[in-house]
Amino acid sequence: MKKIVTLIFSGLLMFTTSSFAEVGVNVGVSGSIGLFGATAKESHGQATASRAAGSNIYEDTEIAAAAYGSFFIETEVGPISIGVDFVPTAFESETVESARHDQQTEASDAVTTTENRVQVDLQDLTTLYVSLDVSENAYIKAGLMHIDVITNETLGTGGSYGNTSLDGTLIGFGYNKDLNNGLFIRGEGNYMNFDGASLTSGDMTVTLKNLDGVTGKISVGKSF
Repeated sequence: MKKIVTLIFSGLLMFTTSSFAEVGVNVGVSGSIGLFGATAKESHGQATASRAAGSNIYEDTEIAAAAYGSFFIETEVGPISIGVDFVPTAFESETVESARHDQQTEASDAVTTTENRVQVDLQDLTTLYVSLDVSENAYIKAGLMHIDVITNETLGTGGSYGNTSLDGTLIGFGYNKDLNNGLFIRGEGNYMNFDGASLTSGDMTVTLKNLDGVTGKISVGKSF
């Protein structure tokens, strides 16, 4: 889908540079509510007396609702708007606790237990988008997204996973209603899809296989 969004961006930007109509600036705030799904897995890659390398793999899928606010600024050239949307608050996951049990040697029944706690913050969600009016009020939208992934973990090994970031794409549609004194209100529906990522600490690897969601969005803004 990222190739499709890139092509939409390229085509709309070329159209913009060749059709300089009246240029305006819009600023506003938005409230969004959405449903997101993610699939992740944890694997232990190093062999021990009790298991082969990579034999312990735990995979799970979670679905969660989220509500958040953002603000945006965009420039409007004829039927095309190019803008940036920023979410100032972080998305905080629940803390996941797990215990890992390893047999110390083949000749011994002694087992070593390692406890791990992991919590993740997703922050600074930024979207660069282009929208195109398809009627007097309706529009379609495509965007490129970036979000930072901050891991807060306590691993029995004393190590850490470190931080990373995710890139994604957005497509959607909406309805814009102009009010008095340059004010406007919008309703919008979007589909988001983020690339996966992997983080490693010692012989443990956590992989986010996919993260996507659908959102409904209400925006209020002013045109200048």
